[in-house]
Amino acid sequence: MVPYRPERVVVQNEAWNDALTHEVLRRLPDVPTSTVQDVETLLPQLRAGTDFRTAAKRTLILARNQGSFMKECPGAGAEICCNYVVINFALNCHLECTYCVLQAFLNNPALTVYTNVEDLISEVSAKTGRFPQRTFRIGTGETADSLALDDLTGYSRRLVPFFASLPNAVLELKTKTAQIANLRDMAHAGHTIVSWSLNPERVIRSEEHKSASLAERIGAARRCQEWGYRIGFHFDPMIYYPGWEQDYEGVIGELFRRVDPDGVCWISLGGLRFTPHLKDIVRQRFPRSRVPYGEFVPGHHGKLRYFRPIRDEMYSKMRAWIGARAPRVLVYLCMESRAVWERSFKDPPSTSAELAEKMDAGSGIRP
Repeated sequence: MVPYRPERVVVQNEAWNDALTHEVLRRLPDVPTSTVQDVETLLPQLRAGTDFRTAAKRTLILARNQGSFMKECPGAGAEICCNYVVINFALNCHLECTYCVLQAFLNNPALTVYTNVEDLISEVSAKTGRFPQRTFRIGTGETADSLALDDLTGYSRRLVPFFASLPNAVLELKTKTAQIANLRDMAHAGHTIVSWSLNPERVIRSEEHKSASLAERIGAARRCQEWGYRIGFHFDPMIYYPGWEQDYEGVIGELFRRVDPDGVCWISLGGLRFTPHLKDIVRQRFPRSRVPYGEFVPGHHGKLRYFRPIRDEMYSKMRAWIGARAPRVLVYLCMESRAVWERSFKDPPSTSAELAEKMDAGSGIRP
């Protein structure tokens, strides 16, 4: 994995009042720093040039989030959804995954970290406190990798102890890195799940640039288990290509040779999907990528995705391979139709509420 070091830091004026701003800058003593009143004024500069999506990531912006941190997961529109909640603590990622939706989604292509952590904590405390009988599964990996910048921000050092104090919430830190040093020796009380996005090493090398290798991710997962964390895995996006069966089955075999399945909360499966606009961006930025090429059809929310028989095959085989090695681990589909669930699983959940209940049980948290 390639660690991130920006070429410059831009601090929103109000963010100078936050302790996190000063902590990050202490870890970057030789990086030029400037102040801006309004981050929006940077956008023309950041979006200039043909390769602005790569160039803009060399700028780290420290700013205050003026809106809400907590949002319902975008998957909430699927026919069967797990009722996940996301926290947007940062925007963008220095990893260069060819298929990343953030390339087309974010108006600001720089890396942005929100410094008003106390506001985030207050919001989560208030919202979870209003519904004491509900189990909240909350993740930080939607608009940024949960741990890719953790050596600079130390965000996990704030969130993990905070979630340990909440009776009805669990935090999921989702990553493609091995950036776990801050997680050691923390009193997490079983309220933090650390999870990894996985793919075969062939896919990691060709499509997930600057990320940790498969061996590094599995090694980090094993260490987190040794530190008492429960862990999860996400095969999303799965990529279809000649020989995919051997590669993905090999990942499952290697995974459960090195980690204890009894400590795995869940494994999600999701086929490659993207918007037509993202397809054009991938072709431009990563001409050697295999992502834009395949048998795709318009699917849920207008995204292009593999033909349903391809997805049915991939999910059913993955479910069988996982079941043979870890029969008690919950396996679920992300952003899929009821028809695909029924073709790929012998015992699919009938409703979103049923899936959410199974995942709540897998989280180990009961209010």
